[in-house]
Order: sequence, then structure tokens, then C-alpha cells
Amino acid sequence: MTRYFAGLALVALLAGCAADTSPDSPIEAVQAAAYQAPGPKTLTVFTMVNNRTGSGGHTALMVNGSQRVIFDPAGSFRDPRVTERGDVLYGVTPGWLQAYKSAHARSTYHVVSQEFVVTPEQAEKALRLVQANGAVPGAFCANATTGILSQIDGFEGVKQTFYPVKLMEQIESFPGVRTTRLYENDAGDVIDAVRAGQLAQ
Repeated sequence: MTRYFAGLALVALLAGCAADTSPDSPIEAVQAAAYQAPGPKTLTVFTMVNNRTGSGGHTALMVNGSQRVIFDPAGSFRDPRVTERGDVLYGVTPGWLQAYKSAHARSTYHVVSQEFVVTPEQAEKALRLVQANGAVPGAFCANATTGILSQIDGFEGVKQTFYPVKLMEQIESFPGVRTTRLYENDAGDVIDAVRAGQLAQ
């Protein structure tokens, strides 16, 4: 039990853009971690929105193609059990996906998920782009995400922005978007860490 909670304490839980100083996982770990989700190919934009002000704290992009990854530019979700290279999180199983969202949702922030069903070709292009992008400087999360999206067929109309909510508002008008919101009324520290660890088991 002590080892279990010690492991949970290592989960990074800050919602917001910050320069990533953690070392990249080796290529071998990236290859071994690949997880392919069932169902259609999708792109999902995550926006962490401040419950009080309505401003955005962070943007991320989940790509569900030949494997499912989360491009977490300048993100802070880090755990020894999660394979990360160049701001891309690999091995995004259902448990880790829920852990990622739960770690950002708290009494002060909620998580908006905007999902698009895309073609395999669109998904693979997005996967190549996020893998080639590399680590992103602090505060450039929305800028990096808009840069990726604007290169994908069907998303060329996405305009560059530094503001997560501006990106969220842009793509809300795109046809086919499916929007969900996750609220969790907790402090965003130990409770989220326990939940994240349990879901990821």
C-alpha cells in the first residue's frame, strides 16, 4: 500500500502550460507502449477551462490513428508509468485517458473535449505531425496545436492563436464536432492522484 501511494504521488497534476524539463523516453519504450484503440479514427482537442473566469489554462490534442497518443504541448502530466517523448504521451489506454482528464479537472478547472471522427489518412497525418513537432516552450500549447491542426485536410481554416479558449471557440463551429465536459469538485491534488492511479491500473 505504501508503494502504491508513493507511485501516485509522482503524477503531475497542474493544468497549464509549462516548459517540460523531464527527459524523453527512449525510442524503444515509445515503440513498446503503442496502444491502438478500437472504433473510428478521431482527433480530440482538450481545453482546460477556468471555472471562475472562463479563460483557458491549457490545450492538448489526442490523435487516435494507428495508435492513440496525446500531444500535450508544454504540458505537465508526467508519471514514470507514462511513456513521453517530445511532448507526446504514448500508450493512451482507456485508463490513462481518464487519468489524464481527471488530473486536470478540479474545483477550479473543467475539461472540454471536442472530438471529430476523421479518415485514417487524416489521423495518420496528425500522428506524424505531432511526433515530428518536438517539445513546445511554455505558454505555446494552443499555438502549437493550431499549427498542427491547420496542416490537416478539413482543418485548414483553423487560425493560429495563443489562447486555448479561442481555439475551442473556433472549432466548436466545425461540422461533426462532438463536445463533452468533465467537472470534478476536488482540490486537484491527492484525490486526483489516487483516482488517476486507480484508473490506470
